Amino acid sequence: MFKAIVNYFDKLEDKVRTRLSHRSIVYAFIGGMGTILLWRGIWHTADILMFKGGFWGWFFYEPITLIWASILLLMTGLFVSNLIGERVIISGLKKEKKVTDRTEAEIGKEEDEIRGMKEKILEISKNISEIKKMVCSPVSINVVSNKEIKPVEDLKNDVK
Repeated sequence: MFKAIVNYFDKLEDKVRTRLSHRSIVYAFIGGMGTILLWRGIWHTADILMFKGGFWGWFFYEPITLIWASILLLMTGLFVSNLIGERVIISGLKKEKKVTDRTEAEIGKEEDEIRGMKEKILEISKNISEIKKMVCSPVSINVVSNKEIKPVEDLKNDVK
């Protein structure tokens, strides 16, 4: 049951992302509102628990929350990626444009290049398979001299 629900929302997410990716400003507003409302709900829940006092009051006291939340994000490796974003760091290191600044033509060109690389890799893979077949076959032909190369077993018999 749980798996079916997760599957449904996964497919729904793919469809929504595909449609919204062509309308980046609308996508940004929807994503921004969703993110802010999520954190607003978490923030207010933490405030409610803090005002109850006791352990939760101490646990959600702002300076304590700052400490344990920072430790949690550092331990999980999410501190930098959440606050800055991995793509921003990578594009900065590569001196590339931000993804949002790239045109559809640039993205299409990059996809074509990747497709071409995949085709070359497939061709190389096929060539390697053919070479393996030639090398591993019991009888091979020496391409340079067109002479038959005998298998190792036959060579052993010739020595005796």
